[in-house]
Amino acid sequence: MRSVILTIVLAVFSAQASAATCVAQAKDKKLAGAAEKSFMKKCESDAKATCEASAKGKQLAGAAQTSYVKKCVADAMGS
Repeated sequence: MRSVILTIVLAVFSAQASAATCVAQAKDKKLAGAAEKSFMKKCESDAKATCEASAKGKQLAGAAQTSYVKKCVADAMGS
């Protein structure tokens, strides 16, 4: 069961990693103002959840987990 969940999490993370960054997606959708702000907030939230799941899958903890999640979210956001 655990390996199935890990496989799913890694597949989701891989899909996100290959997808464009949140900033690029917002530009492609030509979002501005409140719509852009809302999209970016949701995109960041989704990225953080995915990155935290990935960190747990890699069995990271403490400072290593925090650093990994911070870099992962920054990469996903495009900043």
